[in-house]
Amino acid sequence: MFGTILDKIIFTHVVVIGFPAIVYTFILHNQGNLLALHWMIPVLYFVTSIIVMGEAIATAVTYSSKRVSKRPQLGLIQRVLRLRRRNPAFFLPVGSNLNEALPSCSLVVAAYLPNEQSIILETLNYILDTMKRPESGFELVLAYNTPIDLPEIEAELADLAARNPELKLLRVEGSRSKAENLNAAMKMVKGEITGILDADHRPSPDSFEIAWNWLSTGRYSAVQGRNVIRNFGLNFMTQMIAVEFECMYGASHPAKSLLFDTGIFCGSNGYWKTSSLKQVKFSPEMLTEDIDASLRAMLEGHQIVHDPRIITTELAPEDLKSFWSQRKRWAQGWTEVAIEHQIPLLKSSFLDPWQKGYWTMLLVFSATFHFVALQTFPILLSLSLSRTNMPEIDPVYFWITTALTLLSGPTQAIAAWIVRHKENPQPSWAYLVYCFFIPFYCVFKSMIAIIAVYDHLLGNTEWVVTKRNVKEKKVLKPISQLAE
Repeated sequence: MFGTILDKIIFTHVVVIGFPAIVYTFILHNQGNLLALHWMIPVLYFVTSIIVMGEAIATAVTYSSKRVSKRPQLGLIQRVLRLRRRNPAFFLPVGSNLNEALPSCSLVVAAYLPNEQSIILETLNYILDTMKRPESGFELVLAYNTPIDLPEIEAELADLAARNPELKLLRVEGSRSKAENLNAAMKMVKGEITGILDADHRPSPDSFEIAWNWLSTGRYSAVQGRNVIRNFGLNFMTQMIAVEFECMYGASHPAKSLLFDTGIFCGSNGYWKTSSLKQVKFSPEMLTEDIDASLRAMLEGHQIVHDPRIITTELAPEDLKSFWSQRKRWAQGWTEVAIEHQIPLLKSSFLDPWQKGYWTMLLVFSATFHFVALQTFPILLSLSLSRTNMPEIDPVYFWITTALTLLSGPTQAIAAWIVRHKENPQPSWAYLVYCFFIPFYCVFKSMIAIIAVYDHLLGNTEWVVTKRNVKEKKVLKPISQLAE
């Protein structure tokens, strides 16, 4: 595998860095200049930095307060600028009166059993032992696929289901994807709210109650919670991924709702109004079926909100190979979604101009950022080869953009540290190390993103599952007890 990856790294970086360096050198030798690039690249970093820092500050200010309301006010940008909000009729009637009791709930766990047979029983037992049950009804559905019979683990699952009537087993014959497993589960769930989990996730007991706080308003169709890495102490990589997840789920994602009143379903720890989820469904053809479902939901008038107080713990990839496969799939999936939904998004009557602009940045801007950002290297190389001096540009411009770029990552990490909860016992030094690690990590992820685009252009859409190496030796305490 790594032989193939190395070939791709060499080829893509020859195309992205080597070829531009030759072109830029030719331009400079012929009395041309690269002034536009010298201005554009710092602007790119500047815009990215401002957004990252704005997200971090908004989340830290809102969720660090001990008196934060149950439903913080969202859409700060729209409220400050007094932008005319969307027609209330655009919002689908997916909720009911806030004072009503928690309705019946379904929790779907999606699993590819050969890969996750060593952890699935512990996951189900954890949920059955800790999840709060609404009086109106609760069901736990394991929707799994397996290309071969697994008599031992399937017998244990059957025994567990016999002892727990709320557990329902659904083997999805012929399925080759998580999307197909979820679509099959949607045909049998009975709850008014449906939560979705991956096989390694362990949710907080009150997840449905917090989600209902949003869904009952009638404004939102789905609530995305916060994912926390629980195997952070395994090695340096899992430690850095754990801090990265705190930055994503603790700071960046909640800010999407706080600033722009929008959100993303991230594939797990999402809680939907079942009627909405059955309408949206999942596409087996997409590598990131969750992001695709998020866009299609918004384009149909559904709203998604983030609440970082809905917690689940999960397992980070334990080795570089698994990490590479996971992140390449994410990057390639975002590229697919951008191609599929960018134009319909701009035409949508359900999104206001700020939301359209923000989502355009997430889709197109994020897909092209890695290519443009790396042009720093061929520019410097071409200046050296052509023995040309840097153009005359005010150094203050470079100092400001450079300073903001270097500060944006640490600002986000500090915000994540501020809003961390007691279920995350990571040491403070991990956040400090992550601040210094960010530049190298970003370059590495840019390399993965470029190869993802390369694979997409070649039609390589192979799904590589994240390997589960080791069975966990004991079931962790409920999330509320982890800090005790």
